[in-house]
Formats: sequence, C-alpha cells, structure tokens
Amino acid sequence: MTKPLSDQPFPPRDLVDQLHIEGLVSIHPRFETLYGGRTNKVWKVLEDDGDKVLKLYSTALRNPLFRNDAGLEAQCLKALGPEGFVPRLRAAGRYKDAHWVFYDHAPGTPWQEEAGKVGSLLRRLHDLTLSVPAPAGCNGSEDLKAHGLRILQGCSSEARDRLLERQPLQTVAPAEQTCLIHGDPVAGNILVAGKNLTLIDWQCPAHGDPTEDLALFLSPAMQSLYRGTPLTKAEEEQFLNAYGDPEIAARYRHLQPWYAWRMAAYCLWRAENGAPDYAEGLRLEIAAL
Repeated sequence: MTKPLSDQPFPPRDLVDQLHIEGLVSIHPRFETLYGGRTNKVWKVLEDDGDKVLKLYSTALRNPLFRNDAGLEAQCLKALGPEGFVPRLRAAGRYKDAHWVFYDHAPGTPWQEEAGKVGSLLRRLHDLTLSVPAPAGCNGSEDLKAHGLRILQGCSSEARDRLLERQPLQTVAPAEQTCLIHGDPVAGNILVAGKNLTLIDWQCPAHGDPTEDLALFLSPAMQSLYRGTPLTKAEEEQFLNAYGDPEIAARYRHLQPWYAWRMAAYCLWRAENGAPDYAEGLRLEIAAL
C-alpha cells in the first residue's frame, strides 16, 4: 500500500527522478523534511552547490482563508526575485495531480522578536508596483463580513452561533488603493538571518488592502500558533510605527474587530477539521474583538 504523502520522509522517487532529468538535483540527493508549514509537504534538498527547497502542494482539504496556489507562488518568487527578500525560484512543475516549486533555501530561523523589522519589510513590499496576476483580496468591512460568514457556513458546533452574535457592527469603506499583499505573513513565513528577512510561502497572495497583511501578522492566534505567544501592545506599536504610514495604521485599527472576527471563524473551522491547537487561537481572537 502506498503511504500517505504526509507520512513520507522523502519525496516520491519518481518525482525525484523527474527533477534529476530536468537537471535540478543530483542522481542521489539528500533530503530533510521541513516542518514549518501546516499544509504542504516541504523538503530541504542538500546539494554541494547550495541547498534548495522542494515544495509539493497538497490537493486535500480546501482552506477557506489561505489559498494554496503553486502557480501564484512561482510567479511571485519570479517577480520579486530582484527585491532580495524572497527565495530564488529555480523551477516549477506538476507531479501527477499536484504541483511543485523548487527554489533556493533561504538561511535563517522563523521570526521571534523585533516586530519593527517586519513592519519595515511589509511596507517595502506594499510600496512595490508589480504585475503579478493575483486575485483581489478582501477590501473593507463588507468583504470581511461576507468572508467570515462563508467560513462559518462550514462550521457546525454551537460556537458558530456565538460567533454570529459577536459580529462587529462598524462599517469601514473599501480602500481606494490596493497593492500586492503576501496574504500569509505569519511568524513562520518570515525567516531571519542577521539583519536580513526573507518572506517565504507565497501561495496565497492578492491585490488587496495592505491592512490585511498587517492584521495577519498581528493576529493573536497566528502569533500564538507560530511563535508561542501573542505580541505585546508595545510590540504591536513598534510594528505599526515601523510600517511608517499613520493612515494605514489607523485604517487597520478601525478594521481590527472585523479581522479578529474573521480569524475567530477560521480558528473554529480549523478546530472542527482536525486541528485542535486552533482552539486557543479561537479564544484569543474572541478576546481581541
């Protein structure tokens, strides 16, 4: 019987053979499983000419908040390569009914401290003008309301009704200007090597409101899941001050209850679909409402 992909410590042999034929890996490459992500299977490829990363995309559970688009990741890595804060793309392709991307391994460890550095990094990203064909992101309270309700439609526990009762009331108009956003800038997707930060996992970018990236980084649930603890108020202020745009910071604060409510809905959905560690995230986001 074929082992489930999630239980395989190495990539499928026929995929490795395919990569070797394309000149991407040696005949007998060495692999290490990377455990940072929560969706796809990712391996570090140990080669004499420099380590690489092979990401094989999951075709399983469809995520209602974070898309899993290999094509968009490849396009973002290619477009952003000259900026120096993403890994260098080497190749992308298909394996049976799944997709894969292959890129240089970025040195560093997942972000833990100095929130201001992340604020500066996201501002740098949001100031770029790029022609990546990413979909539109949520923009304004009506979009966030509709998105949160769609997520809750996939939930069935009594907590769903309690979240529906906690829906924010404040109306915030859509932003007039949008930009390319990462879509998942959680601590686990930001690698730190000295003074350099690298943004990885570009499978759910969008052209949207920049406050969405701010909200995802600041999310108590996401910080707890990936870093072990939410940010302090001082760290949040450090992040927003370093972002350096008071109008966007003020917009984020107006939208924060909506972002917290949507994230609470997402944490509930994850907890109901085999990820019990999201129950604490649900508690944190409700407390942030």
